[in-house]
Amino acid sequence: MAEYVISAAALERNGKQLREVGDAGGAHMLIALKAYAGVPGLTYLKRYAEGCCASGLYEAKLAAEHVGGHVAVYSPAYREEELEELLDIAHHIDFNSLPQWERMGELCRNHPRAQRGEVSFGLRVNPGYSTGHTPLYDPCAPGSRLGVEASRLAEAGPDLLRGISGLHLHTLCEQGAQELMDTFRAFEKSCGALLASEDIRYLNLGGGHWITQPDYDRAALVRFLREVRERYGVEVYLEPGEAWCIHTGVLRARVLDIFESLGYRHAVLDVSVSAHMPDVLEMPYRPQVYLARTDCSEPLPASSSQLPAVCLPGEHYLQAGMAEEGEYRYRLGAPTCLAGDVLGDFSFPCPLRVGDVLVMDDMTHYTMVKTTHFNGVPHPDIVMLHPDGRLECTRRFGYEDYAKSQ
Repeated sequence: MAEYVISAAALERNGKQLREVGDAGGAHMLIALKAYAGVPGLTYLKRYAEGCCASGLYEAKLAAEHVGGHVAVYSPAYREEELEELLDIAHHIDFNSLPQWERMGELCRNHPRAQRGEVSFGLRVNPGYSTGHTPLYDPCAPGSRLGVEASRLAEAGPDLLRGISGLHLHTLCEQGAQELMDTFRAFEKSCGALLASEDIRYLNLGGGHWITQPDYDRAALVRFLREVRERYGVEVYLEPGEAWCIHTGVLRARVLDIFESLGYRHAVLDVSVSAHMPDVLEMPYRPQVYLARTDCSEPLPASSSQLPAVCLPGEHYLQAGMAEEGEYRYRLGAPTCLAGDVLGDFSFPCPLRVGDVLVMDDMTHYTMVKTTHFNGVPHPDIVMLHPDGRLECTRRFGYEDYAKSQ
């Protein structure tokens, strides 16, 4: 059976680093549940986070129940009944458009928690400054529906903005401190006066910050956060997603069949790219793959210098390369009827065998939160590797889960 295996120690490593940056910069670090919402893992991350950001009611309820602390919500649109529930549990609710705030503002301002100052309201801004590399993930791409145009917001009168005390800026995707600073300077040109007004009390700088990557300039981020707080006198929030869980987990799959067809040697696995790691097709990106071997009945090539995020006792890891790099080449595909449900072409330092375990690295973020029951392929188990070395299967899926999803 395939399984996601997540390292609690690696989650804590990222959590500590993010908390240190937040404390040094005087900013509040929130967990973006859209990237990872596994409750067992959140048990470890919540020790370092000040709360969560949610994309709607269900994520907000999960945040309140399993993480606690600050609950910040942003959605491109709210249903009125959804908003009424959010008003009872959220601390910040950010709106995507001026017309929706105009329609919903009275409901928000009159809520008892708003009257007591327990919930505040903001607007997401589109600064019109794009640093993204993939249009699918670029909130500032032409025709984007995400956020109020900065120039239009700057022209909005006080009556329309009555009750608004926060601004939300989210434009990054897997990017560094310099891209954040460049985007903020562009935002300042249009909305600096509004940010400096006494009505604005918080600034949410969104997610997409790769803070826990080894080459991220964390010192520059700390200086920038301090500068923003001192210049504008606002509370600053960041809501990274991937940074909390990058390099913390793997997806382990088994080889079901090996055969040659149309000039390719195919290895069919027991996981679906489309259903279990969709960013490989959507982003797209190519995960690092390892062959895990335990038996020594035959001589094995030397272990890889690099290792997957989660290594299990007794396993020997052989890193796969590009297809043209080795003799033993395979196209790794899924057991579904979707022709393009393929991980890619890889080479291995030795022949693959039916029953081999292949490890897809870095499969915690944007994987489990996106999985589907497409084609009835069984879901992988979810397994936590606890700091004491104990492996715990926290969720096993069966036919009933598939049937109820249809």
